Parts: sequence; structure tokens; C-alpha cells
Amino acid sequence: MSAEPAGQGGAGEASAEAVVAATRRWLERAVIGLDLCPFARPVHLQERIRYRVSAARDADALLQDLSEELLALQAADPAQCETTLLIHPQAMGDFLDYNDFLEVADAAIEALGLEGELQVASFHPRYQFAGTGEDDIDNYSNRSPYPTLHLLRESSVERALDAHPDAGRIYEKNILTLRQLGHAGWRRLWTDDA
Repeated sequence: MSAEPAGQGGAGEASAEAVVAATRRWLERAVIGLDLCPFARPVHLQERIRYRVSAARDADALLQDLSEELLALQAADPAQCETTLLIHPQAMGDFLDYNDFLEVADAAIEALGLEGELQVASFHPRYQFAGTGEDDIDNYSNRSPYPTLHLLRESSVERALDAHPDAGRIYEKNILTLRQLGHAGWRRLWTDDA
């Protein structure tokens, strides 16, 4: 069982507009709607999220796009662009390959001299936390319609964590929320009347 929003990692040749629309729907209904990330709502409402759809089909091309986006985010005015979702529907459809690529992403941050300034969070249609079963609902907090690298400013993360009273418990709250919702509730999120 996988996340229900359009995409599911078998993206075919979806247009960039369709990829962004599915990602926005996931952000609004799951991430914000279920309050999986209490920091997402303000930047979404203020339209300070950059959505970049990569045409990459392999790790090398994705690394190039990631490097460009890291530098673009660093150079951007945070009042205009606080964070970036680099969505790559044609690359890293296999979760294990994607998970391995996260080391490459961290190395890119280091190579660009951006350690302590930017970081990458991970989302994937088949996301699986260590120690969980493939279909465990706990995994759905990080299941997105397409493989996605979330580029974040360290300063933004620090401010958000300082402002949130129980930031260390967000993960536990998400597990509880998702277990109460269950697979049937997750599927209902993606019906047109949700």
C-alpha cells in the first residue's frame, strides 16, 4: 500500500504542472491538514515555497539539479523563498536507491560549503522508517506523491523548533495521528470531497 495522491512514484510522463498540483494537494491535505509539520502552514500560506520539478532520470542529473537548487535557495531572499521542494518524478523511484542518494545530497551540501546553512529532508511514495513494515501507517508521515527532496534553511528550522513547545514530540504525535487515522482514513484524504 502506498500514499494515495496522484503520482505514486510510477509517474510516467506527468506534466510539471500536474506534479506540482499533486504535491500541493498532499501538502495541504496531509502535511498541513493532519498537522504533520506544524511549521508548514505559514510558509505555504505566505507562498514562500518554491516547487521545482526535476526532469532528471538518474542520480547524476538529480545531483546537478539539487546543487543548482541549493545555491538558488541560499541566494534567495527568505521573505520571498523560505524553502524548496525539489520533486523528481523520473529519478529515484526505488526507495532504497532514494535512501542511498540522501548521502549524496548531504555530500553536495558539504561540497558547496553550505553545512550549517541548508539541510535536506526526505519524502517518497514508498518511504519506510527503519524497523517498520512496508505498509505500516507510521511511514505515511513521509510519504509524498513523488520522490521529493525538501531543502530547508537551518536558521528557519532553528526558529521553528524554538517557537514550538514540544518540537521533540512531533514524531510521536504524528505516529499517534496516523494510527488513529488508519489506512482507510488516509485513503479518504484523497477523495474529491475531502
